Amino acid sequence: MLRIAVPNKGSLSEAACGMLHEAGYRQRKDRELLVSDPVSGAELFFLRPRDIAVYVGSGRLDVGITGRDLLLDSGAPAEEIMQLGFARSTFRFAGRPGTGRAVEDLKGLRIASSYTGVVRAHLAAAGVEAQVVKLDGAVEIAIELGVADVIADVVETGTTLRQMGLELIGEPILESEAVLVRRSGCGPDPAVEQFVRRMQGVLVARSYVMMDYDIRAEQLKAAVAVTPGLQSPTVSPLHTEGWVAVRAMVPRENAQPIMDDLWQLGARAILVTDIRACRL
Repeated sequence: MLRIAVPNKGSLSEAACGMLHEAGYRQRKDRELLVSDPVSGAELFFLRPRDIAVYVGSGRLDVGITGRDLLLDSGAPAEEIMQLGFARSTFRFAGRPGTGRAVEDLKGLRIASSYTGVVRAHLAAAGVEAQVVKLDGAVEIAIELGVADVIADVVETGTTLRQMGLELIGEPILESEAVLVRRSGCGPDPAVEQFVRRMQGVLVARSYVMMDYDIRAEQLKAAVAVTPGLQSPTVSPLHTEGWVAVRAMVPRENAQPIMDDLWQLGARAILVTDIRACRL
């Protein structure tokens, strides 16, 4: 059985569970901590997102879904093997106006964060010595309460920072998103490779749609240039002489402009359908 670590709560959990469901894995009921899925040959363990890299790094679990920030902060012997495309965030320094403009200006200051491992590594790489204060939440208030001079936290819109009278300092510390992790240094594993293919299939299915249309044979070359597909489109003759049916995968975000271009070429009966799963 492949042993998979899944976030049990927070912003990572819902999206991770949705992706696993699309990949064909059983869903948990009533906040189960362990879900056995013999059909897919897997066991799903629902854990705190911050602990997932530790369990995977220990070898107790085979793979896990967590944030890149949590992986790096954990210091666990686990590595990122796949980006999952959700829960994107930016990790930044912030302080009161005039505190500094770059990471070098933070020398000797107190920096509060929930991600002390990430902060210490970033400061060390920049050659900056500062006091790092660990907080588990509500980091934005740390400066107002006199606990720190600077904070390091996840920034989305920046609204909360502005409300606290803070401004960003320097370049982003880290660009994070949900990632699939595995213990560092592991060799090939067919079960893990199959799991990765399933997850990749979900990402492709979300990014592409299937497009079908009819077009006159003399316009086929031009139409195929518009819809080349991943390998090559499927082309079939129609009962009406001189017409062919074409099927091809196209990027979801470009579907409408592609339909416009095909219509101008004379294509008709243009249909777009979702792809629920795939293997490439």
